[in-house]
Amino acid sequence: MLLRVRVTLPDRPGTLGQVARTLGVSGADIVQVVVLERLGGRAVDDFTVVWPGAARVERLLAGLAAIPGVRVDGVWRAIGAPTTTGQDAELLAQVAANPADGLATLVDAVPGLLAADWSVAAVVPVDWASRTGGGGATVGHASWRTPVPPKLPEVTPLRARAMTAPDGGHFAVAPFGRAGLVLVVSREHSDTLTPAAFHSTEVDRLAQLVRACAVILGDRLDLVGTPSVSANP
Repeated sequence: MLLRVRVTLPDRPGTLGQVARTLGVSGADIVQVVVLERLGGRAVDDFTVVWPGAARVERLLAGLAAIPGVRVDGVWRAIGAPTTTGQDAELLAQVAANPADGLATLVDAVPGLLAADWSVAAVVPVDWASRTGGGGATVGHASWRTPVPPKLPEVTPLRARAMTAPDGGHFAVAPFGRAGLVLVVSREHSDTLTPAAFHSTEVDRLAQLVRACAVILGDRLDLVGTPSVSANP
């Protein structure tokens, strides 16, 4: 299976090589490395690896933990092949080519781009601010792996941000800036794998995609009706 491994490590020569060697010795085949952050002598890297399905992830975690200064921030299952920002442009081109299905195209594609489990376009009611907790969001469109009903966080249509649920699941949310629509992306916690929270660069990437799609789709977003599926956090 394809795994995403997020590691925080000292930003000095040789440490990245140690992490790569440990991944290889543990049985992981590295197919992509993305540097998310380099700050204050530390780096945050995402490794996408092919992992033998029968192997135990604990072996991998133990090997990485033995490297001085290295911390594993999360290990979770990735969907599809590793992605690059070039695929963002391809997605936007698809949305522009078929705007009638543009929102569905975006929602269905985002989990693969951000190594997430599912995503939904949530409709936040006009009176959200006066409601207890600001809740009451419903689902406008859901990707194919979305649970029914999905457990949505307390979203508001104000700004893009990352959120963590009490059960350990992680969300990234980004508003479209109209019609009360907010794109919600989820990484779910499981008994065997613990995903990392959405990094600020991932939230920024999501926000850019959403803003671009809002420009492309324009008034079509106002036509998203009140969905029949209610999502109560």
